Amino acid sequence: MNEDKDGLYKTLLESTKAIPWKLNWITKEFEYIGPQIESLLGWTQQSWATAQDWIDRIHPDEREQTANLCISQSDFGVDHEADYRALTADGGYVWVRDVVHVIRENGVTTALVGFIFDISERKKMEDVLLRLNKQLESLSFHDSLTGIANRRMYDRALQVAWTRAQRNQNPISLIIFDIDQFKQYNDHYGHAAGDKCIIEVADTLNNSIIRSTDMLARYGGEEFVLLLANTNKNEAIELAETCLQLIANKRIPHASSTVSNFITVSAGVCTMIPTDNSDPVSLFEAADKMLYAAKQKGRNCIEYSGPRSSVSNNRNLSGI
Repeated sequence: MNEDKDGLYKTLLESTKAIPWKLNWITKEFEYIGPQIESLLGWTQQSWATAQDWIDRIHPDEREQTANLCISQSDFGVDHEADYRALTADGGYVWVRDVVHVIRENGVTTALVGFIFDISERKKMEDVLLRLNKQLESLSFHDSLTGIANRRMYDRALQVAWTRAQRNQNPISLIIFDIDQFKQYNDHYGHAAGDKCIIEVADTLNNSIIRSTDMLARYGGEEFVLLLANTNKNEAIELAETCLQLIANKRIPHASSTVSNFITVSAGVCTMIPTDNSDPVSLFEAADKMLYAAKQKGRNCIEYSGPRSSVSNNRNLSGI
């Protein structure tokens, strides 16, 4: 009767997709492995003689970690599971999950029994989802029109740059650019042309960046922010001047502008060395105040907070 039951159990086990196995932990020899292993990996049942055969058939990238996990957990009598790539007889690999139950007698591990599951389809789906998540994350941090960073990424970058500048007591600068009389441009040329103008201005500003630590972002509408880590006021103003010059050189027609016959931008610049009494918001607010001042003084110019030797506080570029 027991033989009939054993035969029934064996038939049931060998009819499942999960591959059953048993290992003598004292001798490290396989006492049984299901015939399904051959259809999954190509290795015959007879080729699974010892635990070393199992170890040798784990992908090299996961071999040491998986083997060490199984050995340590088995010695301690802890049931466990592991995902790894199992090498196939033809040189490929299949992602599997090994679920292990530890059998102990008098506090000593004597055997392991478990099931091997094919999880290759699940892993493929996980890889697809991971790629999609990375794409979504990238999209969530980039402006869909221009491809540069968006306000969300700017907020994160500002916090990181501010913290580093505060720790090292280095200057941090921010330039806010705004396309002059952009509403009139849209009204005159249409929104499609307006989008094209924004893209061209974004590309021009982005091409002015020479350091990997600098970051340009579209803050909203026709407004851009250029975050400059470890940059003093003079350096920031010089870069702002370069940006205004580069945009003027593009000579994008603007028939409705009262400033110039071409697209121009105004810029507000602020530089700070962070203190315990300041925060990142104050940097933006100060630069935004300077941008407002630039617009009040006729646009197509740069305003900056604080004194600067040898130059006036307003550098009008209307003569370009």
